[in-house]
Amino acid sequence: MTRICDLGHGQRNRSEDWQLRPAICKTLRDERQTLPGRDFHSMISSEDGSGRAATDPQAMLQPTGQTVSNPGSFKKNVKSGGKKKSAATEMPLHPVARPAQMRRRHWGIVYSFLGIVVGPLLATIIYLWIFAVDQYSSVTGFTIRQEESGGASEILGGLSALTGSSASSDADILYEFIQSQDMVRGVDDALDLVTHYTGPFPRDPIFALWPDPTIEALQEHWQRKVRITFNQSTGLIEVRSLAFAPQTAHAINEEIVARSQDMINDLNLQSREDAMRYARADLDEALLRLKTAREALTSFRTRTQIVDPSADIQGRMGVMNNLQQQLAEALIEYDLLQQTTSEGDPRLRQAQQRITVIRARIADERQSFATEDNSADPDGEDYPTLIAEYEGLIVDREFAEETYRAALAALDVARAKASRQSRYLATYIPPTLPEMSEYPQRLVLTGIAGGFLVLLWSVLALVYYSIRDRG
Repeated sequence: MTRICDLGHGQRNRSEDWQLRPAICKTLRDERQTLPGRDFHSMISSEDGSGRAATDPQAMLQPTGQTVSNPGSFKKNVKSGGKKKSAATEMPLHPVARPAQMRRRHWGIVYSFLGIVVGPLLATIIYLWIFAVDQYSSVTGFTIRQEESGGASEILGGLSALTGSSASSDADILYEFIQSQDMVRGVDDALDLVTHYTGPFPRDPIFALWPDPTIEALQEHWQRKVRITFNQSTGLIEVRSLAFAPQTAHAINEEIVARSQDMINDLNLQSREDAMRYARADLDEALLRLKTAREALTSFRTRTQIVDPSADIQGRMGVMNNLQQQLAEALIEYDLLQQTTSEGDPRLRQAQQRITVIRARIADERQSFATEDNSADPDGEDYPTLIAEYEGLIVDREFAEETYRAALAALDVARAKASRQSRYLATYIPPTLPEMSEYPQRLVLTGIAGGFLVLLWSVLALVYYSIRDRG
């Protein structure tokens, strides 16, 4: 073993064997431990069955009678640390996985991708770039403005609210009106929309209108061609009209603005008529109520012969005060007579009778004020009831007078509003005349179609593999 490990003084010119010497020594040690009866000296001095000398490093690592079938693999094993004892004892190593090959399901996925994604997307691109007719876009923008004034209507308690609604509700009405059949029919009568939109039909059946459409089909196509943007917080309305000719798109927007202005004028007229009609009706009702209240008060005065119960009360209170004064004078006179005359004097008896009559009169007057005796009035009605009835009639008359004044003020406000236009259409973007076609948006539509088709294909592929794995 010492010879083997010291081997190589004469063979150092063989660089490969010289580099393998440490590994050869380790391999020989392992052989000695596993085969204790083996004579390694004979291995060194003899030749193996292959006819090579034992001093050959590869031959020394081989048992007697065995050859190295692959010297390259032997050197590789020795370089890796001598973990494998011999080339003859090596087991064949198979690959972990076989080379990938296209199977039927793989071809199915490829064909499905071609059929679901590539084919429809290619058809979409061909249609958009070859068959789709260019469309021109005209834009206009407007809003509804109301007259802002601080006139007599605000001083009279906000009675101008009777003349119409707010601008926001008017904008909502206008937004719905632009999409209505009335607008579609009017624009069609003015510009012949059916002829224009059905012109490219044989070539472009998707973006063109089909021939002989009904009013419902024309309205549906109108909602595709006329795109409305409405901001409810600001009341701004922006209309984008599409047509196959720039002049037609411009004319459509002009017609929309004109008809919208007519609709606002109709709203003004209807609002003024309603306000005047309601004001006149309120005035007639207030006048009738005032007449009724005054007739009731006149009937009360005729029946009771009392023009003003408050003045009558003051007269009766004057009578009471006079009786009280007379009673005081009679008592003073009676006291003086008692001091200057005897008890049988007729003047004393006469003074006593006068005092008794005055006191009885005062008692009767007080009874007419505070009791409900029917004998207090010639018609059988007591004075408190008459006063209560009179006060009710006075309140009714005053309320009727105030209502009549308010109705007159409302009528004046309605007339002031009717004399001027309270709302009008303000156009902040006049109808534009396009010079370049912007629609259809071919790149955008192609991207949307491609994304949708890829998503659809992915979902179907996942569903297929899920069902296959479960099966």
